[in-house]
Amino acid sequence: FIMQYYFIILLSFLILSCNSNSKVEKEIEKIPVEVNIVRFDKEFAATTPESLPEIKKKFSIFFPKQFHDSIWLDKINDTLQQQLNFEVAKKFPNEDNLEDKLYPLFQHIKYYFPEFKSPTIVTTTSDVDYNNPVIISDTLMVLSLDTYLGSDHFFYEGIPKYITENLNESHIAPDVATAYAKQLIAIPRKRTLLAQMVFFGKELYLKDLWLPNTPDEEKIGYTKEQLEWVKENETEMWRYFIENELLYSTDPRLPARFVNPAPFSKFFLEIDNESPGMTGRYIGWQIVRSYMENNDISIKELMQIDVEKLYEASKYKPKKK
Repeated sequence: FIMQYYFIILLSFLILSCNSNSKVEKEIEKIPVEVNIVRFDKEFAATTPESLPEIKKKFSIFFPKQFHDSIWLDKINDTLQQQLNFEVAKKFPNEDNLEDKLYPLFQHIKYYFPEFKSPTIVTTTSDVDYNNPVIISDTLMVLSLDTYLGSDHFFYEGIPKYITENLNESHIAPDVATAYAKQLIAIPRKRTLLAQMVFFGKELYLKDLWLPNTPDEEKIGYTKEQLEWVKENETEMWRYFIENELLYSTDPRLPARFVNPAPFSKFFLEIDNESPGMTGRYIGWQIVRSYMENNDISIKELMQIDVEKLYEASKYKPKKK
């Protein structure tokens, strides 16, 4: 009877939670936003020596005055650039897919941060600069479409697999969300491993809110198998951080071991070969999720709250498998 009682309570809680979520989503669907996309990549691909002055005037931001026209003429005639233009045009012949991804994202950002204004989105090529696929300012967003041609695209030969896994179209919205999240989260004052874990945990929590239909593995940049691995090994990873007193350490080698993108995390144990990189970000994500489950605080306050206060009030404990 007691078990049946608890089951009914749990079921009621889940139904209420789902109803609350769907109510929020219905409100978000009504928010009007603009998705204004300007295809600089297409316009540059069609540029001739005669039309160069015109495109320079229209897109002056991409043509620094200190560079001579010969630089741009060489780029126009460069066969590799021409091939890049062709591949991008083939993958993104129109803006429909981009709008489908960015419209709901902008609606969600505006719901949680009403002061958000949709930027003008200028698409470009960047010689596959996968470290900076999205650059934003107050009114402008530059999106490098050549970083989303598909994980197995021949342009990505020679790039490590842990990077190419994320060079596909499904990562456009998560990458744009990352760029906006970083503008909102307070930079931690301390350089501890915990501070960096929680910083990225806040970023990933914003993705939970902004990208409710995106799988967790795409939010963090894992494969399904890698996400499964960190879930299965969460307890062991947490024990390792605690037993080795790493949370409050400022050792400059720790971010490369546990936070930065990498083929695997460096516990210096047998599990290293199986582990994905960024395990510190994953744990930070779970700490922030736990904090939000156990505390009544606004999203804006979460962005500013001190790392140690957040950690202490999170009551985080890895889920036992």
